[in-house]
Amino acid sequence: MFSYNLYFETLYPNRMANRSFSDVGGTSGGLGEFLLGCVMVCIGGYLLTNQVKVVSSYWNFWGASSFGITLIPMLFGVGILFWNGRSTVGWVLTVAGALFIVAGVIANMHIYFEQLSLFNVLVMLVLLVGGLGLIARGLIPHGSKESE
Repeated sequence: MFSYNLYFETLYPNRMANRSFSDVGGTSGGLGEFLLGCVMVCIGGYLLTNQVKVVSSYWNFWGASSFGITLIPMLFGVGILFWNGRSTVGWVLTVAGALFIVAGVIANMHIYFEQLSLFNVLVMLVLLVGGLGLIARGLIPHGSKESE
């Protein structure tokens, strides 16, 4: 009878024998720093992205209100696919039309950073960058437990 655990132990003997719950990323220690860094990154990232406002304008690729023209290739592709689901031309038109529409939506977005005080910006950036530093610090090996 084949045992996966026996097979795994023969390939990787004592791989996790000296590990504890506080070991992060395969290194010794650093769980507290890693978790605190994750919390700081989440809070800083949320505060930063919460101050960004995204607005859109009307579609203007080849003049005012030309969104309908960008639908034509995709609609032809969908029609061809309903007639023959294996049609390469239908798939190309559908995918290309969808990509063209997504590109148009992204191209017509305007992204603004709301007005903030310098203190608020510094708090957000210190939380974000400090959290990334703590995550990196938590992943590097700490002193072995026998030497402490």
